[in-house]
Amino acid sequence: MVRTPLTPEERERGERLGALLREARAGRSMVEVAASAGLSAETLRKIETGRAPTPAFFTVAALAEALGLSLDDVIRRCALVPV
Repeated sequence: MVRTPLTPEERERGERLGALLREARAGRSMVEVAASAGLSAETLRKIETGRAPTPAFFTVAALAEALGLSLDDVIRRCALVPV
């Protein structure tokens, strides 16, 4: 399967998501948050650093729950245009 290259907008949205997750994680470790979300720390690291800028919906939902964020807040803060 060949993956379509990401658009600049998708990359920017991924960067916003990574920044939001880092901010929300605050003093908690990557390992702690990832385990709470049922993910590996490497997956969280890739999302936070932009190496995985388009994670699956259920991954984002699990991270939002683990960090106490609403999905509405995640969408609003990561959207390229104000929602």
